[in-house]
Amino acid sequence: MKTPNRRSFSCILIILNFLLSSLPLFQSTGGGGGAATSIAFATLGRSSYAFDIYALPTTTTTASPKEIRLTDGNSVNYNGYFPSSSSLSVFPLLPNQPDPTTYFIYVTERNGSSQIYLDALYGTLPLKTGSRSMLESFPSKSNRLQVLLVGDEQRNGRVSMKDKPSLVGRSLIYVSTHEDPGKPRASWAAVFSTELATGLTRRLTPSGLADFSPAVSPSGIWTAVASHGEKGWDGDVQELGTDIYVFFTRDGSNRVKVIEHGGWPSWVDDSTLYFHRRCEDGWWSIFRASFNNTEKGELGSDSVVTQRVTPPGLHAFTPAASNANKSFIAVATRRPDSEFRHIELYDVDSKNFIELTRPIAPNTHHFNPFISPDSSWIGYHKCRGVGGGGGSNDLLLENVRSPLPNVSLFRVDGSFPSYSPDGERIAYVKFPGLYVMNSNGSGIRVVSTRTAFSTAWDWKRKGVVYTSVGPTFASESTKVDIVSINVDDEDLSYKKLTLGGENNAFPSPSPDGKRVVFRSGRTGHKNLYIMDALTGEKDGLYQLTKGPWSDTMPNWSPNGEWIAFSSDRENPGSGGFELFKIHPNGTGLQKVIQSGSGGRTNHPWFSPDGKYIVLTSDYAGVSAEPISNPHHFQPYGDIFVIKSDGSWIRRLTHNSYEDGTPTWSPKSMKPGNVEWPNGGSKCSFDDCHWLNISPNQ
Repeated sequence: MKTPNRRSFSCILIILNFLLSSLPLFQSTGGGGGAATSIAFATLGRSSYAFDIYALPTTTTTASPKEIRLTDGNSVNYNGYFPSSSSLSVFPLLPNQPDPTTYFIYVTERNGSSQIYLDALYGTLPLKTGSRSMLESFPSKSNRLQVLLVGDEQRNGRVSMKDKPSLVGRSLIYVSTHEDPGKPRASWAAVFSTELATGLTRRLTPSGLADFSPAVSPSGIWTAVASHGEKGWDGDVQELGTDIYVFFTRDGSNRVKVIEHGGWPSWVDDSTLYFHRRCEDGWWSIFRASFNNTEKGELGSDSVVTQRVTPPGLHAFTPAASNANKSFIAVATRRPDSEFRHIELYDVDSKNFIELTRPIAPNTHHFNPFISPDSSWIGYHKCRGVGGGGGSNDLLLENVRSPLPNVSLFRVDGSFPSYSPDGERIAYVKFPGLYVMNSNGSGIRVVSTRTAFSTAWDWKRKGVVYTSVGPTFASESTKVDIVSINVDDEDLSYKKLTLGGENNAFPSPSPDGKRVVFRSGRTGHKNLYIMDALTGEKDGLYQLTKGPWSDTMPNWSPNGEWIAFSSDRENPGSGGFELFKIHPNGTGLQKVIQSGSGGRTNHPWFSPDGKYIVLTSDYAGVSAEPISNPHHFQPYGDIFVIKSDGSWIRRLTHNSYEDGTPTWSPKSMKPGNVEWPNGGSKCSFDDCHWLNISPNQ
């Protein structure tokens, strides 16, 4: 990690970043009318990630080495990379600055968007094995130079995800989602190369295709990626079923598929790389691929020999290899005797594992290792935890950069948020519990401790909130009922509106406050019904939709004319949901939007003026390999806004998480983050549930 006599970054680069970030935002039309409004949504577990980049020596003379936290404890930082000395030599020395001890590149989500930073650490001891004084301290602001490389270029209303960076000469190689492929249910993830001195950016992924997890060979000549190629994404949420492709880093040419079935490539040298794959025996394992003809600039699957490297009996994935020491690789593992993923070295000669992180932090997840150029350090990211330094960053409300100038965007640390009609309060659920707070994050109150999902406020009766009480994601006959609660009453008593409990859920009141539309499985199929808002179904029901399919998640328009809902009626039981709307009298059924074949468009919510609908969808496919992240049930949900007739669509969120359950406020919330008053629940997220520790059993 030490870079002796290396030059630092150019003033030109810093000025360039300043100029890019100062460009005016695109003043687009549409997206909720002229009045300023806000959209809130939920992301499973994201608010408690608190990721930082850490490092450990590959060898140590101390009995118990301590992890070094490299990033600054600000926001969420992940997927790091140690650049080589040759890559850094192109930058002239900054005035009055000594040579840095350490450089590293990483992805960060500070400032409400995804960005790639390069940090240089000054004035500390070199990261030498056994250096106790360095191992016991964190880099401070005074000895850190931080340079934004890409990610602040919000021009033409553009917001995007950045991921998996590498530095090759003057160019940064990375994934970005800033280009729309122009078709539904297709990933926007593609590999780009940006010349840092000029800002010139070239797309390396062919138009219409998507690439993930790029890795540049030691010479910089080749880049390997995981890709579906022409076949595209088919809805996988665990292993993506990608192949490994290789192309010239300079321009993306000579692209060829070299490995069937593989992901997360990592080069040892220009003729050998490692990758992961879920095997037929159910275990994720690391494989090695050896190439011929690379010196001639020729590659092909017929010249590749692959071999399984790690044994069954544990999961091993996201490999990192080193050209400086080919005797080992770093991998993330899940072992049968642990609920946490850890970083380990695997000696490819002796075929032995060496645990790195488990002896130090056994009850913490560690993600996506990367190796320093001299192979002496292993980097990775993990949640910094309580007492880990930096800000708490356990955010109750997180301001996310919005591509629409008149719509502010917030992530809520809770599911199924909804705004009161005046926009002053937010109701949301945790599992379990129903909560209410002011829209600025103050005044949090527990309304109910029962398991509930979905929330909606009555338009006319102040303080009345509707919700569904019972298990989520359940069958038609499961006991779930709709209740109303006046959150301003001291006793917080609730009124049960449905009877029988045949999965009655997702209530949405009419704007005149007289009726409530909801879904119910009382016929053996989930269809839509309307009941009286005060007395419930005991005074009768009107069945709005009827058929052997699932109609669900209704939302009543502000003018009372339409009810939007999700349905699988065109292919019942397939798991695919399209967005429809219908008049409350059962006429005028229209399909509004569909996310390709078998895709999902869920949780619609009308804008305050009724002209737009916000929803969650897999319209943009998947943006990263799911195994590189913590658990998400559906790691492809992004938030979109469409016109209520389906004629226009705009993607709002860009990440590899599951964004869902959006809602729309009639008022604009001031952009800014709100931390949990009690410190929140840092690091309270799960590893991928589908990493079954007993495969095929």
